[in-house]
Formats: sequence, C-alpha cells, structure tokens
Amino acid sequence: MKKKHFIFGLFSVVILLIFIALYLFKSDIFKSVINSETNYTDIKVGKNESCLQCHQNTTGYSNYHNPELIGCSSCHLGNITSTNKEVAHKGMILIPGNLSDAKQTCGKCHVEELNKINSSLMTSNSGIVAIDKFVFGEADDPNHQFHIKNLKNSAADKHLRDLCANCHLGAEKTEYGEITQLSRGGGCNACHLNYSVEAKNDFETYLTSNKKELPKFHPSTNIFVNNTHCFGCHSRSSRISTNYEGLQETLLNEEDIINNNDYTVLEDKRVYKHMEDDVHHAKGLLCIDCHSSHEVMGTGKNYTHEEDAVALQCSDCHFKEQPNTIPYDSLDTESLLVFLHRDYSHSDKEIIVAKKDGHPLVNTYIDSTGNAFLISKNDGSLHPLNPQSEVCSRDIAHQNVTCSACHSSWTSRCIGCHNQYDANEPRAFDLLDKTYVIGQWKEYVAEFSSSQPALGVREHDGKNSIEPAIPGMILTIDKGSFVGKPDTDVSFHRLYAPNSPHTTTKEVRDCKSCHANSATLGFGMGSLVYDMNEGKGTWIFTPEYALNPNDDLPEDAWIPFLKNVNKDVVNSTRTDFRPFNVEEQKRMLLVGACLQCHKDDSKVMKQTLEFGLEPILRKKTNECVLPEK
Repeated sequence: MKKKHFIFGLFSVVILLIFIALYLFKSDIFKSVINSETNYTDIKVGKNESCLQCHQNTTGYSNYHNPELIGCSSCHLGNITSTNKEVAHKGMILIPGNLSDAKQTCGKCHVEELNKINSSLMTSNSGIVAIDKFVFGEADDPNHQFHIKNLKNSAADKHLRDLCANCHLGAEKTEYGEITQLSRGGGCNACHLNYSVEAKNDFETYLTSNKKELPKFHPSTNIFVNNTHCFGCHSRSSRISTNYEGLQETLLNEEDIINNNDYTVLEDKRVYKHMEDDVHHAKGLLCIDCHSSHEVMGTGKNYTHEEDAVALQCSDCHFKEQPNTIPYDSLDTESLLVFLHRDYSHSDKEIIVAKKDGHPLVNTYIDSTGNAFLISKNDGSLHPLNPQSEVCSRDIAHQNVTCSACHSSWTSRCIGCHNQYDANEPRAFDLLDKTYVIGQWKEYVAEFSSSQPALGVREHDGKNSIEPAIPGMILTIDKGSFVGKPDTDVSFHRLYAPNSPHTTTKEVRDCKSCHANSATLGFGMGSLVYDMNEGKGTWIFTPEYALNPNDDLPEDAWIPFLKNVNKDVVNSTRTDFRPFNVEEQKRMLLVGACLQCHKDDSKVMKQTLEFGLEPILRKKTNECVLPEK
C-alpha cells in the first residue's frame, strides 16, 4: 500500500514539475534566455514607485510593458521616491520614445533595435537628401550618404526643409494622442503606439476636464503595427500607402467632390480618386505582413536608397519550386520575440525566409504536405501562399522582368512641376526645426494622374532587370530666385524614378500594354500605331502632350521616340537605373508588331514565352510584316 502511495506521489510531483517548467519556459526563463543572448536590460522594478500613488488602477498596457513588470520610470523617468507632484515629475519624459530620448527610455531595453533604427533610411532620409542635392547641383551623384538632421541652409537644404523634412523618425511627437494620417515621426511611437477605444475616450475626458480627471486607460506600446502607422509618411512621394489602398491623388478641392462617392478626402484635405486596390490589401493584409521588423527597422547598415534596404521579393512567398525555409529553433532573437508576442504556435513547422538576406517571415509556415500559409497580422486569418503560375515559372522570355512590372495595375504620375523661392513669404514653416520663418520654396504642380507604370532597366551585378518606373522629376527649378535673381538660373530635369507601385493584381497586364504602349516604353502618353503598307511596317507615335520647350520632348515623356537620349537632361534618379536604349525599344516593338495579328493567348505567342523569340521568328511566313531595322 505504501509503495502505491509513493509511486502516486512521485508521479504527481513529476507532473507538477512539468507544468512548472512549461510555464517558466513560456515566461521568465524564456525571457531570461533572450536576455542572456542579447544586450536587453533586466529591469529592476521599484516596488514602491510613487507614480502609482496618484495614477491608481490604470489599465490598457501591453503584456510586456505593464508597470508590474517594468515600472513606470523605465519609460517616463522622473523621481519615483517622492509623492510631491512637482518633485516626482522633475526630469519626467511625458511622451517617451522620441529618438532624442530613446536611449534613456526604449533603448534601455531595446538596445539593438535602437541601433538599427538610428542608422535606418527612415531616420536619416539619406536617399531623399542625396537626390535633392544632386538635382540642385550640390552633389556630383545621388549616392552619397547624408543625414537630414545635418541640413544647413543651401538652396537644396532649404528646399528639403520647406517641402520634405517632415517625414523622418527623428521628428518629435510633442502632443498626446494616437497615430493618425497627419502623424509624422515620433521615433518608436511612430510604429508602436496604439490607443484602444477606452484609451481614446479617457484621453478626451482628460482634455475636456482641463486635465484634472486622470485617464484610467493607458495607451499601449506593442508590436501591433497597423497601416495608419505607415500612412502619414508613405502617402507622399511615390505614394505607396495610398496606392496600396486604391487611392490616386488629384488636384481637386473638397468642395469639388461633394456627394461624389468616387473620391475620398484625407485628413489633410487632399482629394483622392478611388482606383483598384492592391490584391493583398483587398484580402485584409497589412504592410507588415510582408515587410517585417528586419526590413522596417533596418539591419544596422547604412543603405543608399530605399530599394537597397528591401530584401523581400514576391518569389519568397510565391515561389517557383520550393521556398527557402528554416526551422523554428534557428530563428534569431528578434524573430523569436515577435513569435512570442504574437503568440504563434507553429514552432513545429518550417518557416519561410527571404532569399536575399535570410531574414525569417515568422507569420508563415509550411505544413506537413508542403503547402505554404501566411498568418495575417491584422486578424490572425490564414492565407494560402500559392506558388508561381505555370506561365511565370516556365517563361524564359521574361526571366529578367520583375513581378511588379507585369502584376502592377496602375501607378501615380506627376508632371509639370515648377519650384520657385518666395523670399517674402511671411509665414513659411521650417519642417525640420518646426519654426516659422520668412521665405519659402514653393512647388507648383501641373497635373496628378495615373496609368500603368512605364518600364526601365536596372543594371546590377552584371545583370539587367526590367522594373516599373514613374515620372520622378519632370520639373524646373528657379535657383536664381533663391539668391534674389528670379529667372536668371533655371534648370530643367527629366528624371524618371524606379517605383514599386504596390497595386498588385493576380491578373497580369496584357502583352500589348508593354510591347505596343508608348507610355510603357517611355515615349509618354499618346497614339502608337503600327502602319503596314506594301509589305513594310512602320511605327508612328503621336504624343498626347505638347512638347516641352526645354528639350522638345512631350511633357510626360522619359525618352524620345526611337532616338538616342541626351543623358545630360534625360536620365533617372538612380545611377543603376535607365530607360530603354534604341535597340531595346526596337526589340520591344518587334514583339508589338507580332501582336498586331497574333493574340496574347495564341499558340505562336505562347511558344515565344516557352522557347524565346528567335526560334519562332525563323518560322515566320511571307504574311508577317515586321518593322524595318
């Protein structure tokens, strides 16, 4: 009998120990392992912080930023030993997380993340500054490293201060409240600050009570980043946030579209036309479902331009044969933390990694049958990741064409821009110093529109790839106006920019839209007609826009029609990205000539995808009328 009691007791102890071990693994021990592998700080919580004498029974904190775990002073500083309001609040940081104080606040625990953020393009704006200074003639190429905080008062620096310097993580968040479309910067807050409904209501009550009724619900600081966190900055320039949601900017005013459901007015009163949204947006996916912390926060490396910092490719999820994966136990510490905070459970499955740099997409996995899935960071829904279609995977004619070149339905266009300095503007605002000044650069835009993207050639590592392009800078700059001599030094630039439209569709654009479309080829909008007469074929282009007197090219064009370009004027915002040369234009139009008779899905055109163009041309008949060389 005693033996049975002993065995039962021993069994109970073992079970209890297992449960304790599992609990500790999930919480403290797991966290201590992470701390031991990184520079994360072990917070020593003051058991009797005076903060809670006044701020009692507050809730709303995220699980890992609860005062019971890390106290109040680890974020807000202050004097935690005094109950006197003035003394307790001395040295307190009301809105922690700005990069100016992040080393004292967020960075005490998140050392590596802060190091990465400080060197990221979202903080330095190096690429934007480099291109602006290059266009103004203050830099010899657009690839130098800069930091926006170091701007002085040259013509280009003032241009950036007046028109561009709002969108960088170093911009201070100085007012309480949630992140909105109007938010810019804020350091860690820019992505990680979240107000619940209760926190918003309490905040309103706090304001209306003349700040006497203290909020009970604290905003949360966590990893649940939504698209609004991205929107404030990324709804400008190439406008990938608005594109993603299916919104195209116009020059209309709010009163122009009253009761018109085809338009949306943003919080800053810009009017946007409704277009087709990105297929990923239509399925409810967030920006961070694709762009993980490794891309968004950076890697610690100083990148030159935005596309250099992006490692994710469409083919990482929509793979050709097999995805690149790693097991759960090979995840880096940052990815493990995200996995833990998201409360994922697929630790027994392979996880997809980006081919370029090997960073893991922790919200993906491969099941036992080899099928790939993505877990939405928006609502936890499961999305199958379909491999590339048979056409994409076996197409040898378009191996150097990027996915976005074919799968982007539209992109924004901006043409006819003039920049002039108004030295007498009395209420100019310096976006970098956040002060009112006298004198401001002003930008006069002729037209916002949209179309299928143009295409350009990226020359990298000895290989050429075809990527989408948009009018980046078709503009004039009156540099003379900055020194008080208007119209004496006006420079003209015709620069297209590489672009990732973020208007992805499942269906691809048709063949003619690339091979027989003037805007796609860089000639600008207009009529491109293939004239076949007496067995000879000739392409004829009639532009939609008038010729710009600065270079006699159509206002919206990138290059002249079947002529060599003047590289001093016609170029790109990148040194490794260019328009099609004449030989490439002719080859594109050769296929366009074939498409005049042969449909996209005809047998002969499908054969060109599978075997290439040359073998098919050798079989052409006398009825084929090809362009003269």
